Amino acid sequence: MGPLEGVRVIELAGIGPGPFCAMMLADMGAEVVRVDRSSRVPAEMPAEHARDISNRSRRSIGVDLKNPDGIEMMLRLIEQSDILIEGFRPGVTERMGLGPDACLARNPALVYGRMTGWGQDGPYAHAAGHDLNYIALSGVLSMIGRAGEGPVPPLNLVGDFGGGGMLLAFGVLAGVINARTTGTGQVVDAAMVDGAAVLAAMFTTLRDVGMWRDERGVNMLDGGAHFYDVYECADGEYVSIGSIESQFYAELLDKLDIDPADLPAQMDREQWPALKVRFAEIFKGKSRDEWCSIMEHTDICFAPVLHPSEAPLHPHNVARSTFVEVDGITQPAPAPRFSGTPAAMPTPPPHAGQNTNETLKSFGFDSDEIAALRSSGAIA
Repeated sequence: MGPLEGVRVIELAGIGPGPFCAMMLADMGAEVVRVDRSSRVPAEMPAEHARDISNRSRRSIGVDLKNPDGIEMMLRLIEQSDILIEGFRPGVTERMGLGPDACLARNPALVYGRMTGWGQDGPYAHAAGHDLNYIALSGVLSMIGRAGEGPVPPLNLVGDFGGGGMLLAFGVLAGVINARTTGTGQVVDAAMVDGAAVLAAMFTTLRDVGMWRDERGVNMLDGGAHFYDVYECADGEYVSIGSIESQFYAELLDKLDIDPADLPAQMDREQWPALKVRFAEIFKGKSRDEWCSIMEHTDICFAPVLHPSEAPLHPHNVARSTFVEVDGITQPAPAPRFSGTPAAMPTPPPHAGQNTNETLKSFGFDSDEIAALRSSGAIA
């Protein structure tokens, strides 16, 4: 069932990076219980399953977190869990009665994962924000964009999912390893601005040694180099080229039918703009499929730029089962892969509160206790 089988996680329902972190843990076999607000629980089960795959492979319970009985029930669940994940602004869970002090008092080995944009302290800590704001403050956003143009939002991958949810998953698992060694849990303060800054560690080094300019679109990895960019083809589709190493660059020139003697040195930055124009003209001469037939299975460092609808159908992704279909929805398979404890096939995301009874029973609540909680309005 995956390398995290036996790890129990309580996820206070949120959006974006928190659910993504919980999905990563659930994909690897952790038992994740998503705690949805009881107000979100439908009166009748919808005909179709929920389609948010970031909520896959876990159970959902519907709880009124303003009800004292609901809070006490939550603390009983926390007593039997390894990890709690929350993504509220600083201080919110404390006001609920589910802050770190209350939870660690009931379970000293608990790893309490906190996901925010700005962090638990600092001048911006209580301000609203989104991915774009966090990566802007980290210095990352300013590096992304074409020459002579403004910064380009890189979806919400860098802050929410890379610097946020992924690093929260890393942090809480590091905390669990420590707790199992020492018996002592702790709070993991995962801030997207911190995480985005960490993701850019290599570029900090490049700037320090004079290999990166603050001007956008003039560097080797930001589209400034003619040998590391995307090029439009005759059919309006695109291909990606990443021929950084000299031997790969030589193969690229060969496939483009360019004599190296006719070109300046590969790393002559002053010549990059003119070479980009020349390369663009050549790539416009053939369709994407034609370039695939020429460049695939070589060491050029080449790949077609696929649309999301095309990616699951590409032979390489098919061969590796990079995408799977679950309940009629094509989605990425769990990653990374483990030789000895492979992850199970994901299960569909639950509806809010779909698994309340069965989950409470698995935590030791008997039928009378569950009935009393429902009667008091603590659970939906």
